[in-house]
Amino acid sequence: MRLNTACVFLVTWFWLALTVVAWGAEPSPVIKVLVAYHSVTGNTEKMAQGVVDGAREVPGTSAVIKRVGQVTRDDLFSADALVVGSPVYWSNMAGEVKTFFDDWQRKFGVFPELKMRDKVGAAFATGGQVSGGKELTMLSILAAMLGNQMIVVSGGGAFGASATTEGGSPGIDDAELVAAKSLGRRVAEVTRVVKRGTQK
Repeated sequence: MRLNTACVFLVTWFWLALTVVAWGAEPSPVIKVLVAYHSVTGNTEKMAQGVVDGAREVPGTSAVIKRVGQVTRDDLFSADALVVGSPVYWSNMAGEVKTFFDDWQRKFGVFPELKMRDKVGAAFATGGQVSGGKELTMLSILAAMLGNQMIVVSGGGAFGASATTEGGSPGIDDAELVAAKSLGRRVAEVTRVVKRGTQK
């Protein structure tokens, strides 16, 4: 009889202790990252997948990958963070990516409420040449995000992740995929901090 009473007491005490710990723990916010890209050769798509893989390494993160032309209004506005990737076309983002940003107002109506405000944004780019305009392309993407009062971050490089797809290392090599994953992780980590701050 005494043994049964002791067992009941220990089980009850253990359950109460776990309940107190659970109540005291701050719940981690669920982070939604949207990775949108344009790709013709498949190189930018591989980088996009690397960004997604990196974001998913952060606990509590959901990452969705879509071509820019397939992104819906709900995809855009329900995301906590947006990472946009483009190949370099004449030292700038591809026309399809520019249309994607133009559609924020024409198709989705971001103004006047500034519906992308305080979401985290980042960029990545692929280009054939070492000095072919990848940084300019990423800066043009980040400028569009800043114009919408987003919080832009870098990772995998000074302005984002990039890959050189011609010459000695054609396609996307391991080091470039590491940079893409690093960008995805950083976006998810920063978004977690931002979202936790806005929920207080």
